[in-house]
Amino acid sequence: MEYENTQQNINFVPCVRWVKRGVANSNPVKLQLSKNELAQIINDTKIKLQESNENEDEPMEEGEASQADEFALENYDKEDENQDTANALGIGSLAELDNDAVDNFSESDDSEKEDDKIKLSDNLILVGHVEGDASLLEVYIYNEQEESLYVHHDILLSSFPLCLEPLNYEPKMPKGNYCAVGSMSPVIEVWDVDIMNVIEPSFTLGRPASKKKNKEHIGHTDAVLSLAWNKTFEHVLASGSVDQTIHLWDMEIKKPSTTIKSFQEKVQCLEWHPLEAQTLLGGGCDKSARVFDGRTPETHQTWLLDGEAERLCWNPLEPFTFLAGTSSGSVQCFDCRKGQLWSVKAHSKEVTGLVLSKQCQGLLITSSTDETVKIWDLATLEAEPKLVHEKEFNMGNIHCLDLCPDLPFVISVGGDKKSNNFSVFDVQNVDVVKHTFGPRGLVQLVPDTEENTNT
Repeated sequence: MEYENTQQNINFVPCVRWVKRGVANSNPVKLQLSKNELAQIINDTKIKLQESNENEDEPMEEGEASQADEFALENYDKEDENQDTANALGIGSLAELDNDAVDNFSESDDSEKEDDKIKLSDNLILVGHVEGDASLLEVYIYNEQEESLYVHHDILLSSFPLCLEPLNYEPKMPKGNYCAVGSMSPVIEVWDVDIMNVIEPSFTLGRPASKKKNKEHIGHTDAVLSLAWNKTFEHVLASGSVDQTIHLWDMEIKKPSTTIKSFQEKVQCLEWHPLEAQTLLGGGCDKSARVFDGRTPETHQTWLLDGEAERLCWNPLEPFTFLAGTSSGSVQCFDCRKGQLWSVKAHSKEVTGLVLSKQCQGLLITSSTDETVKIWDLATLEAEPKLVHEKEFNMGNIHCLDLCPDLPFVISVGGDKKSNNFSVFDVQNVDVVKHTFGPRGLVQLVPDTEENTNT
């Protein structure tokens, strides 16, 4: 298939995450760039592109070869990469504008428009969207009361997004509304979601080595597949990569404080324990799940899976247990004290979404590239979950799934059908789901201490 045709045919959602109500600023900042500011950004971007080109000319160290072909994306960064990056950043044509082009840029302030405001009843949904040669972080607004769903604003990314992680931390700044993006690049970008028209991240984690610039390498050497923010130690972010390592980043200094090299293959999923802040769950393509103590990561527990670890999640209501979704389509349940409790063949293909409700006892939802989303009743840990309902969203392969933190039955789903690749759905609209879980009542959650409210 030709490169151009491949680019034109791509339109899908690889990752999605909800943001809890009250985190977003009710009046997001809308940037209005002056001509001089725009010119400076263009010049800075040109310099970065030149440095990137110089780095590409340097021989790669052992172990740095990209494994992008395993994601069927091997052509994305090979053909005229610098020009593609310039076009993606929107500077290709701008760089050619003459000094009389100031009229092309509006400096009017329309930030008070009603649509720009975010209500207390609004939920934000962070959506990684790939369309042609453009990679976007789209910020959706979902309001259950008004039955509304729309893109509030979007952010142009420099590389194909693979995972997203909401967080509130930026060094030497008040708590805010940020999103860390792991991508085909080894560098993690952290964006301020409360700024509209933003064109560069608030900060980045990682840096390629450059002998010409006398810069040492920092962080990963290949694509970042998984991210997990520690909500107790807010300056800590865990990242897993194709390079088979986990980095525990100290975002205060923007360097890894700890590097874990226990996996023998790509690290695809990470999740901090909801109660024990030092405990990290990780899963890899070496068909294993491991639990680490961040203080002494050399010693850890390991469990073998029946396939590559695609998704992991702690059971929020049973703190010693976790679930693993694998490339074989299985969902397995483990007790850290006893080992595997059960395994069920949930899907015919790999599990791409795995969420357990924090509020409704036993509500388990999975998704897969077999094009289905399934709702399960995990009534007791000792027995396999019972399938309650199976739904096809007509979205092609399902690549991601997340459950709303404020609305315990509302999910967001991302797929690869060009005409229908993102959906929000209340599973209680299905009668059998409503009858199964409706009578149980909801667990009243204590508000997360890490979440901030911006006004």
